[in-house]
Amino acid sequence: MPLTPLAARYDQFILDLDGCVWVGGEPTPGAVEALEELRAAGKQVAFATNNAFDSGEDLVAQLWKIGVRASLSDVVTVGGAMQHMLAETHTGRTAFVIGTSSMFRHVGDAGLKVLNATDLASRAEVVVVAGTTDLRYDDLRNAIQAVLRGADLLATARDPTYPQPDGPWPGTGSILAAVEYGSGRTAEIVGKPEPQLFLTALDRLGDGATLVVGDRIGSDLAAASAAGLDAALVFSDGTDRAELDSFEPQPVGVAETLAELLTRR
Repeated sequence: MPLTPLAARYDQFILDLDGCVWVGGEPTPGAVEALEELRAAGKQVAFATNNAFDSGEDLVAQLWKIGVRASLSDVVTVGGAMQHMLAETHTGRTAFVIGTSSMFRHVGDAGLKVLNATDLASRAEVVVVAGTTDLRYDDLRNAIQAVLRGADLLATARDPTYPQPDGPWPGTGSILAAVEYGSGRTAEIVGKPEPQLFLTALDRLGDGATLVVGDRIGSDLAAASAAGLDAALVFSDGTDRAELDSFEPQPVGVAETLAELLTRR
């Protein structure tokens, strides 16, 4: 399958994972073959994701499982970005974490003492909110109380949902909304729509004409714009199509799937 004229214009690609490359771990139609065509044409590929559920190693294993060749350096995760930021600005402080075991490791590896499951949880100096499917009422209570006592509030993303085969599931933004509403504070966001994930991917890719491809207007397209990069949009259950008309700058390409955007049948 030859590349589309749009894909042929670029030297390298930064791709979102959820909703773009896969949905619930299953590849979107033709995605694996499209990625092979990119590499056969000498294009470079990196993956930048707001997925805070899995570690970079987990995501690489999942990519290999669906037939996509990838190394750890190809994947830029919001968990890694959170760890880097915390290590630079909050090391030595105490933290309360809403997230998966992967995010707990990132926070601990950044040099913070995690107070979850202790009597001091609601007195943490930093609250980190990330995606999880194991949310308890106590988590929201401790996070809100800590923020009301003056803790810094950080989050990986504001994505309200993320795509799954049976439809959208609540994302980090849905959890964060409860903490922000209960505390009256606004979190600092580390992942998209902030540009840092894409800037890190660019550091790894090097120089060259770069195209970002994602499925979220308010995160993928906005982060690409903030990073000064061209962006294209593919549609998933989480895409707000009505939002596209008013978004500036408009994407350079729009398609139903990643394969349709990148390859011609």
